Amino acid sequence: MSVTQARKLLGRAGLSAVSLALLLAACQSSSIYGNVDNSPASAANIESLSAVIEANPSDAAAYNTRGIAYGRAGRFDEAIADFDTALRIDAYSYQAYANRALVRRRKGDLSGAITDYDTALRIKPDYTVALVGRGNTYSQQGQSTLALADFDAAIRIDSSDARAYHARGLIYQGQGRHDLAIEDFAQAIGLDPNAAEPYIARGISYLAINDPKAALSDLSDAVNRDSRSAIAWANLGAAYEALGRTNDARRAYNRALGLDSGNKLAREGVGRLDRG
Repeated sequence: MSVTQARKLLGRAGLSAVSLALLLAACQSSSIYGNVDNSPASAANIESLSAVIEANPSDAAAYNTRGIAYGRAGRFDEAIADFDTALRIDAYSYQAYANRALVRRRKGDLSGAITDYDTALRIKPDYTVALVGRGNTYSQQGQSTLALADFDAAIRIDSSDARAYHARGLIYQGQGRHDLAIEDFAQAIGLDPNAAEPYIARGISYLAINDPKAALSDLSDAVNRDSRSAIAWANLGAAYEALGRTNDARRAYNRALGLDSGNKLAREGVGRLDRG
C-alpha cells in the first residue's frame, strides 16, 4: 500500500471512527452502571438490599443503593422509583439526584437528566460526578460548549478524575482537535490504565492524524483490556490495513463483525480487502 493510499484510507476510517467514539461517549463516560447485569449475583444483591429496606423503611441511602442495583440490572423504572423514594425521605440527597439523572439519560430523557444534574449541583456545586454526567448529557444534545465547560470545571475541582479527561477528549476529538484529544486521553490512561475506552479513543485520534503505528499500539492495548469491544477491533483492523498487514486486518475486522454485525467500519474494511 502506498503512502497516498494509506492517507486516503485513514481519512475515511478516521471520520467513521470519530462518529463511533462520540456514540461511545453517550453511553459510557461516567456511567456507574456499565453494562446491564442480569446475573444471579445481581438478583441476590437486589434481594439483600430489599431486606435492608424492609428493616429500615426510612433509610434514604438504602433506597439509593438499591436504585443503583436496579440500574445495573437494566430495571430502569424500578431504579427511578427507588430514587424517587430516597428523595422523598431526603430532599438534599445530591447522590440520588445524580443517580436518577443517569438512569433518565439511559432511558433517553435528556431534559429530565439535565434537570436532575442541575439540582444535584445546586446542593453540592463541587460534585464532579454530576458535572461529568451533565457534560455527557450536553454532549448527547450536541451542546459541546456547555459540555466542555462542565468537564473543565470537573478537572479544576479534581485533576485526578479520569472520566472528565476522557469525556473532554471525546469532545475535542469530535471537533477534529486531535492533539488536544490525545493529551486528554493520555491523562485518562495515566489515571486509570486498566480502562479500555481511553486507549480506543486515543487510537482513533491517532488514525485520524495518520499515525497508524501509534494507533496499533493503543488499539492492541484496548482489545487486551476489553476483548468484546467491536469498536476497538474495527479500528484495530483499520490500523493493520493502513500498515499493509491485510491478513491481520481481516482477522480484526471479522472479530468486530462477530461482536457487532452492523459495525460499518469493519464491514467496509472487509469489503475493501475482498475487492483488493
